[in-house]
Amino acid sequence: MVGTGGPVATFSVWDYVVFAVTILGAAGIGLFQAIRGRKESSSAEFLLGGRQMTAVPVAMSLTASFMSGITVIGTPAEAYQFGAAFWIFGISYTIMSTITAEIFVPLFYRLAITITGLDLWGVLVATGLVCILYCSLGGLKAVIWTDVFQMGIMLAGFVAVIARGAVIRGGLGQIWEDAGQGGRLNAFDFDPNPLKRHTFWSIVIGGSIMWVSIYSINQSQVQRYISCKTLGHAKMSLYVNMVGLWVTVSLAVFSGLTMYSIYKNCDPLSNGDVTASDQLLPYLVMDILGDFPGIPGLFVAAAYSGTLSTVSSSINALVAVTVEDFIFPVWKNLTQKQISWLNMGLSIFFGGVCIGMAGVASMMGGVLQAALSIFGMISGPLLGLYLLGMLFRTSNSIGGLVGMVIGLVLTLWVGIGGQVYPPTADMTNPLPLTTAGCNNTMTQNYTTTSPWSTSASLTTPSNFRPDLADSWYSLSYVYLSLLGMLVTMVCGLLITIFRKRVKLGYLFVTVILS
Repeated sequence: MVGTGGPVATFSVWDYVVFAVTILGAAGIGLFQAIRGRKESSSAEFLLGGRQMTAVPVAMSLTASFMSGITVIGTPAEAYQFGAAFWIFGISYTIMSTITAEIFVPLFYRLAITITGLDLWGVLVATGLVCILYCSLGGLKAVIWTDVFQMGIMLAGFVAVIARGAVIRGGLGQIWEDAGQGGRLNAFDFDPNPLKRHTFWSIVIGGSIMWVSIYSINQSQVQRYISCKTLGHAKMSLYVNMVGLWVTVSLAVFSGLTMYSIYKNCDPLSNGDVTASDQLLPYLVMDILGDFPGIPGLFVAAAYSGTLSTVSSSINALVAVTVEDFIFPVWKNLTQKQISWLNMGLSIFFGGVCIGMAGVASMMGGVLQAALSIFGMISGPLLGLYLLGMLFRTSNSIGGLVGMVIGLVLTLWVGIGGQVYPPTADMTNPLPLTTAGCNNTMTQNYTTTSPWSTSASLTTPSNFRPDLADSWYSLSYVYLSLLGMLVTMVCGLLITIFRKRVKLGYLFVTVILS
């Protein structure tokens, strides 16, 4: 019986067929773009799609990059364990899209260059070879059009889960009612405490800065919107992407609420049916959709499609950075044929690197918070560096570089400290779950709370907690980007002012002595 624990169905032949067709379809788009553009093999064509893309496919590609396997699997588990507060990120997406479209897009579009950023996150190893195939052959056009295809698959996966859940529970209204009774709809917490994991203020303020740092200066995102044929198309791609993000987070969160409605009396994690929170949604899919051949395969394809999008954008972005910043300055007389072979070779190399990163990701516990924490730790100081150069003409390269290093060290200190000594339950606010309705529990039924603090962290062998664990290390992961940005800008300005005063003092002494 659905929702009462125990083993669930396994993949059927049709599930494997659907999964294989989806992955082969993604590879086929890359091959098609490679054949279609075989006469246009310039570096600009490979890395920027010839700057002839329009707003809608670029917007769908931007959204698909956000909808990684992390989003497909992690967000529903977040809503199941912590409630619908993640929905408030919709406000952050609005702020992010406006700032990026009106401030950063005009700047980078006029510059027409590929900038440096970081996006190295792979979760599923088997997709690596497919990404290498269509990235090395088709370039950015293949990445964008494959993302469009993958976005449709991912949304279909969410819809399948919600639709089947509504049938089982007797309608969407019943799911909503169950979520409300279970405290999953109490999303608006206006407590200003920066140590609380998710509040209205942490998500709107910290979340906005975090997503601005990801969308405005991240290589894989910037490379997409500057591939548009006009500045208007580039700006429009951000606003259409904003709507795509709203739809994505809504479907993902509602999938989590559907999961809670089904498992409200028998939590699979507490019951031992799964061993990690990131296995909850796949378990649900096999539990409620296992009798429908091909549908579980569609869901797995959705998760894999998300990873394909993330890894492919990473590969293409890394190739752009390597070619533009490291190879061209040294070897300036390369022919277009040599550059084309170089691009393809680097795509294969970085594809292998991303596959290796998947092994690292598998050891980091809950993927959603881990990924967003890494984004915040890295991109926050980088955003501070960009803003320092854009807003303060007095700043110099030494001040900016030292400020960014200080900001990076600080965010890494807080972020890693929070992993080693995770915040207490009163700061993370996990919602209650029970196994009272399970029919196969081998031990006494009990009620428990989400084991987030142990499954998603690097725990220590003892119960020792330093004084910083309940203050500095408990800072909400959503604020890491804001912290890095502010520290970078303040330190960068102070170091710039100090160096200028030292120079003035040196000149003054020189004049006096002469």
